[in-house]
Amino acid sequence: MTGLYGGAFDPPHNGHVALAAGAKREFAIPRLLVLVSENPGHKSTHSPADLRLELARAAFPDDDVRLDPYPRTIDLLRGERFDAPLFVLGADEFCAFGSWKEPDDVLALAELAVGTRPGFPRDRLDSVLDGLRRPERVHFFEIEPNPASSTAIRARVAGDPSVPPAVAALIRQFGLYTDS
Repeated sequence: MTGLYGGAFDPPHNGHVALAAGAKREFAIPRLLVLVSENPGHKSTHSPADLRLELARAAFPDDDVRLDPYPRTIDLLRGERFDAPLFVLGADEFCAFGSWKEPDDVLALAELAVGTRPGFPRDRLDSVLDGLRRPERVHFFEIEPNPASSTAIRARVAGDPSVPPAVAALIRQFGLYTDS
């Protein structure tokens, strides 16, 4: 199995780290491939890809972290080969899965590991599952609640307790998110 965890990571925060750690525990993933989206197809970024890559390496020191040149997950899965890929994402992102480019084709090429928080509305998850051709390829696991958000962190800049200390140090060093 190859665990894949993609995102803009602008910046990576403790919620990202907790989701990755939970997936590794739940699915016995020895090392996760953390994919920093070079040019996300679904959102704009505030920091250049090389800096986001460095931040992600600081946040995920025990994992393989690299740039993802593909703007969409389906493009990655078609462009590269992984052994039994398991794509990790949070429940909020899963709720938007139907808007992804070719979500049913994503599920044909990879299974999903979706981290949910206690109390997350199951009906939101079920409504997404109901629209999929292969819902059996979606696996849920529970993680501890974490209020961290990249948007809020950018607004508060470095020193935010939601950011791993190594990431906060790099944010200060590079003067990132000062104009957010």
